[in-house]
Amino acid sequence: MPAPNVGDTAPVFTLPTADGSTISLKDLRGKKVVLFFYPKDDTPGCTKEACSFRDNLARVKRKGAVVLGMSADSAASHKKFVDKFDLPFPLLSDESKETISAYGVWQQKAFMGRKYMGIVRTTFIIDEKGKIARIFPNVKVEGHTDEVLEAL
Repeated sequence: MPAPNVGDTAPVFTLPTADGSTISLKDLRGKKVVLFFYPKDDTPGCTKEACSFRDNLARVKRKGAVVLGMSADSAASHKKFVDKFDLPFPLLSDESKETISAYGVWQQKAFMGRKYMGIVRTTFIIDEKGKIARIFPNVKVEGHTDEVLEAL
């Protein structure tokens, strides 16, 4: 399945969150959505990224957007991550990697000469009509939240 491009309808999903509820993208129509994919709960880069969105959430909300994080970690893992860092936005659990794959962020990666499959840190801005307005591939955590805020 090819990765979606700017202007495409965002792949829809209904996934569990850390608090046991589910979130559907279709229920967020009418709002801008910042959907960030990250590799793993409670790892240095992922923690820094999530905490940056946490610390700037009021600014994101003033732009009329909601923030959602997604990884392949379990809802239980997300709950520990949310509780440890007081994250005030939903983290979606996609253990099947179906949605992660639909967004094209499940890719071959390389580290120290070893190749493996994993989530490439990527952020999508989805507009009020459910279309992809912006894609930030291969995100560098430092300064990323400011890039997203500029794009909103």
